[in-house]
Amino acid sequence: MPSAFATDHKANLFGSLWMTAAMGVFAIEDALVKAASAMMPVGQILIIFGLGGALVFACLARLGKAPLFSREVVSRPMLVRMVFEIVGRLFYVLAIALIPLSTATVILQATPLVVVAGATVIFGEKVGWRRLTAILVGLAGVLIILQPGTEGFSMLSVLAVIGMIGFAGRDLASRAAPRSLATSVLGLYGFLSVAVAGVLFAIWQGAAFVPITGEAALILSGAVLAGVGAYACLMKAMRTGEVSAVTPFRYTRLLFGIGFGILFFGERLSFSMLIGSGLIVASGLVILWRSRSQRAPK
Repeated sequence: MPSAFATDHKANLFGSLWMTAAMGVFAIEDALVKAASAMMPVGQILIIFGLGGALVFACLARLGKAPLFSREVVSRPMLVRMVFEIVGRLFYVLAIALIPLSTATVILQATPLVVVAGATVIFGEKVGWRRLTAILVGLAGVLIILQPGTEGFSMLSVLAVIGMIGFAGRDLASRAAPRSLATSVLGLYGFLSVAVAGVLFAIWQGAAFVPITGEAALILSGAVLAGVGAYACLMKAMRTGEVSAVTPFRYTRLLFGIGFGILFFGERLSFSMLIGSGLIVASGLVILWRSRSQRAPK
């Protein structure tokens, strides 16, 4: 009995470290994409970033002898996943390009709340009054950050909200995706969706592409490697420790994102952002605690 506990504790410890690493590298990716947005159009960034990540995951899939295309790839859940990936990536990249990185990062932390709410509607999962209250409190935190109806409200912040909803839809669709698809294949088509988002936005925006300087190439290469590395760390975390133990460490992305925003982009935190982010994190932790307590043997 003690040895089993020690093994679980060790697995959860390493899982939490992998999750923290994933969130830190995701924040690095966001910061690099924001830096690149000052050098070239968003559509061009998304195309380069998407194709670069897709190439890496295609190589990983072939090394793992996973087929790059199968009937499951065009299944309904996968098509829905790709649509939400396009929406999430496009609007979130627009958000981090046009609003403070710290604001976009904080709003993104509401994704688990929307996933839980969506699971009740789509998958019929039962949500008690405590988790429902936590969801409402977390969404209230988003409203406090956005400050609608006040002078501090910016319509550009809505871009981050739409991106967050897109990522939540992607996560829900991923749950319904065929389990026969390898993680590398999911990553491949996820990044291809990013490239598609870039093409669509470039056509809509009509902005001419610019020559890629050495500095821009270095930044985008770093963003691609960060995106792939973060995705790999995330998968490692979810497969190492218990989900309920490692998932709370997703919120470390908030600390990394705010830290990078202050350090590299001279951003400042408002009182409303501190209050709103506190409500979002607290709500997410309550939902995770309730989920874990309900799964525990009685």
